[in-house]
Amino acid sequence: MTDTAADVPPRIGPTTRVALHDLAVRRDRDEWIVGRMATRNFVALPTAGARAVELLGAGLSVARTEETLRAETGEEFDIADFVGDLAALGFVARIGDRTVPDAEPPRASLPWLRPHHVRFALHPLLPLLFGALVTAAVVVLVRRPDLLPGYRDLLWSRHGSVVLLTGAAAGWTLLLAHELAHLVTARAAGVPGRMRLGTRLQFLVMQTDISGIELAPRRHRLTAYLAGIALNLSVASSLVLVLASTETGTTAHRLLAAALLLALLPLPFQCMVFTRTDLYFVLQDLTGCRDLYGDGLAYARYRWWRAVGAVGAVRRGAGARAADPERDDPSTRLPAHERRAVRLYSVVLVIGTAACLAFMAAVTLPADITLLVRAVRGLGPEHGLAGNADAVTVLVVLGGVNVLWLVTWWRNRRARRTTSTT
Repeated sequence: MTDTAADVPPRIGPTTRVALHDLAVRRDRDEWIVGRMATRNFVALPTAGARAVELLGAGLSVARTEETLRAETGEEFDIADFVGDLAALGFVARIGDRTVPDAEPPRASLPWLRPHHVRFALHPLLPLLFGALVTAAVVVLVRRPDLLPGYRDLLWSRHGSVVLLTGAAAGWTLLLAHELAHLVTARAAGVPGRMRLGTRLQFLVMQTDISGIELAPRRHRLTAYLAGIALNLSVASSLVLVLASTETGTTAHRLLAAALLLALLPLPFQCMVFTRTDLYFVLQDLTGCRDLYGDGLAYARYRWWRAVGAVGAVRRGAGARAADPERDDPSTRLPAHERRAVRLYSVVLVIGTAACLAFMAAVTLPADITLLVRAVRGLGPEHGLAGNADAVTVLVVLGGVNVLWLVTWWRNRRARRTTSTT
């Protein structure tokens, strides 16, 4: 057999039987989520589609599956095309006597970590322990409000290089622990996940792909989404309790206060749901949307081009024919509950993105440039060893973060482009 012949898709006829990969199925409102954990691919199907998957998985031929569905629903279905769609998703292992080529599944982070190793992450007692810890910290802060951290707590040493290096080390350690919390909780639910660097607007972030969690029960999904926030709050609460037992003004107290602030700083960022933070996925799950960000972005683009077209028509004096408000509106193809959520989210998306970019232009970039310029000017024998160390540290840390942002952005952009063309 030639290579060309091997690439020809197998013919799907009435008597064809297929073998499916191990698929997970769960009901979601009026649809069924069907997916494959190994590849983290999933699709929403109507009841008839889920039933077709069940019948094909049971070994029925294409013709028998069509007959069974016709008897159960009174409707006609093209199961041959449906099998082709399932194969394109990577759900079909064999069609007839021919094996379907299978793409290599995405590599999982910490593949040696098995669900039974981390089953405790989904134990019902864990939220109670978390609640007790946070409550104890809140009680301590009410009784001792002086323990509340301020930005000055970050400056725990008079040596700027020491403050910057320890702050960067502690911040990235907490970030890694935050993402590990997502990975561990998802792995406990049997979902492989992968941690990697990414960018969200001007932010360099670490993110964990746990898309297979869509196939898990809602309690497990929400637990996985909120695990990172819970870890930050747990660390912060523990630090509050330790702070209360240390003497104010000591080096240990100053270090603990700085660590407390670093643990709390990422939490306001989670409210920026327009950057697809942890709370974004909670919001998407609770609203029942399949792709809140993608659909919201498509609707925002539609409204933008519609506004541009209306302005152009007014300038040209062409307003005789009223435009159809539903024409090309991508949200009209969504169910009613998704349509409302997507249109509201598109407003948050546009306003939040504009505000973030404006802040970067007005504050972040000028501050970075000022710090880099001062660091360069701070180099030289006249500034002494401490001054040169501080200047070099600023150059290395700020320059390294910006270079890493550019490299990560470019790498992910190329990966998305490669995926879209395969």
